[in-house]
Amino acid sequence: MKEGHPQPVYLKDYTPPPYLITHVHLAFQFGEESTVVTSKLQVVRNPDMADSDTALVLDGENLELNHVELDGQRLPAGQFTQTSRTLLIPEVPAKFELGIQTTITPQTNTSLEGLYKSSGNFCTQCEAQGFRKITYFLDRPDVMSVYTVRLQADKARYPVLLANGNPVEQGDCDDGQHFAVWEDPFPKPCYLFALVAADLVYSQGSHRTASGKDIVLRIYTEKHNADKCAHALCSLQKAMHWDEQRFGLECDLDIYMIVAVDDFNMGAMENKGLNIFNSSCVLARPDTATDMDYMTIEAVVAHEYFHNWTGNRVTCRDWFQLSLKEGLTVFRDQEFTADVTSRAVKRIHDVRYLRTYQFAEDASPMAHPVRPASYLEINNFYTLTVYEKGAEIVRMYQSMFGADGFRKGMDLYFQRHDGQAVTTDDFAAAMADANAADLTQFKRWYEQAGTPVLEVDDLWDGTSCTYKLIFRQSCPPTSESESKQPFVIPVKFSLLDSSSGDVLSLESGEHGLGDGPSTVLLVDDSQQTFVFRNIEKKPVPDLLQEFSAPVRVCFDYSNAQLAWLLKHSPDAFNRWNAGNQLALNVLLEWVTGSKSSEVSDSVSELKQALEHTMQADTPDLSFLAELLILPSERDVEEHLDEVDMQK
Repeated sequence: MKEGHPQPVYLKDYTPPPYLITHVHLAFQFGEESTVVTSKLQVVRNPDMADSDTALVLDGENLELNHVELDGQRLPAGQFTQTSRTLLIPEVPAKFELGIQTTITPQTNTSLEGLYKSSGNFCTQCEAQGFRKITYFLDRPDVMSVYTVRLQADKARYPVLLANGNPVEQGDCDDGQHFAVWEDPFPKPCYLFALVAADLVYSQGSHRTASGKDIVLRIYTEKHNADKCAHALCSLQKAMHWDEQRFGLECDLDIYMIVAVDDFNMGAMENKGLNIFNSSCVLARPDTATDMDYMTIEAVVAHEYFHNWTGNRVTCRDWFQLSLKEGLTVFRDQEFTADVTSRAVKRIHDVRYLRTYQFAEDASPMAHPVRPASYLEINNFYTLTVYEKGAEIVRMYQSMFGADGFRKGMDLYFQRHDGQAVTTDDFAAAMADANAADLTQFKRWYEQAGTPVLEVDDLWDGTSCTYKLIFRQSCPPTSESESKQPFVIPVKFSLLDSSSGDVLSLESGEHGLGDGPSTVLLVDDSQQTFVFRNIEKKPVPDLLQEFSAPVRVCFDYSNAQLAWLLKHSPDAFNRWNAGNQLALNVLLEWVTGSKSSEVSDSVSELKQALEHTMQADTPDLSFLAELLILPSERDVEEHLDEVDMQK
């Protein structure tokens, strides 16, 4: 087998690291042709792996090794083995200090992983496996270390020297050099390491936490972007306040920094206390940016800040758990935007995006579970499924347990796992234990690819005044499994009176449904029937409110029922969804050549329902604007066997 040929990595093969690195001291000497990196690693035997082989194997790529020291003694070449991807030391004690010096050339690093130089700036990108291109290390997320970093460079060319954590020392050196020392007191995996050496300016603000701690906020930019930071700074302050109010999570550092440079390759990266952004994701000015630009910046700044707890303080055990941090943090940034703008419009936008792109990914040869069982290249799994569907899985916890139950689960998650590298199973366990629930079957959402289909029929019996909803769930086959086991699908719904539009109160029926206007049904079998009693006339079912699960619902709504939902649903998302489907039906009738009288009736129903909604006392004008947007040409084409481009 040729060295370097990619081999599959399997979740089932995970084993804890045989060694842990508790403290890392790094020194960078930046030069115009190369950079010297000196590391001192405090290494200890992992007590959970006491019986494993004693060899220490470190990851490293494209490194020029200068020397290796073990407890201060330089090792001769025969006491270690260097390959193109590893550094192996066959015999080491249970606890020791390892010193390594390497030389790297950021100027020629075109992979843009690790440390690279672009447009005169040194910066880093270490997620997922870039740190191994800086120095030899255990480059895996379950090795969490406390970092102290010293940076030294030419002061005129690189007046700004930044790294993770808090600044502890700075000063001038000989020959026009200067230095800065940064210390991050919180253990983190190496993929969150970051540094910047550049000629930048900054805008400064502050945030006082709920506990009274003052935090300095800085946004660093290149000089030509100095006038575009105000909105990002305001967004950061808003996100910090929201996280304290919603989840009780405060910023834990003395200074929080964002660096925005034109050439950063990853869009945005949540490095601990030193977020690095491409300028397009963080900078805006009123005369050149649109409303959507401002909303996007607010969401991206919030997302990267929210990673401070969901991803940094509690991180992933391995890269199969990527959705543990990304799905959870996407959910958190969605909730943030919903709270500070329009909850209805935010949900509409998110679901429209999910249906258009993630559902398509689920239906393609690229379909994969939210937690894959194997990979060849981890960078290929930064996907819509991991991020967007992962966020919908997190949302389902909230759908099942409510906002208070979800908060209890989050509190327990941080209480148990702060400072640890964990799994999606650990997150599910915290939610289950906090809410006295069994989530064994629910975890199939992480393991099975594809978009479930929920076919729904209803039956009303006027004699017994009972109403039944019959659910049948299925999921198309995907590459990882032909046959799917039933998911747990939380279906939030109401029943609407077909005369008044009022929401009916539901009495207990099958599966112990509680009283109340909206109920969450847990559909967990291939076929299930739910019975509702004392229903005196056939109602209109208002299914999947808030889009409570990432599924396709098939219910044969008439146009009249859709118009009724548009007028009377207590859920804003379902009002939009019904109106959008009704408008789509109208367009399809017109395109397919239905009788003019049928099209006219449908148009009349849509017009009357929209007029009713527009005349209501609705303060959310952005939601009303969404209601008036017709389905796209693409939406129409997806429902046609043939597309006549002349129509």
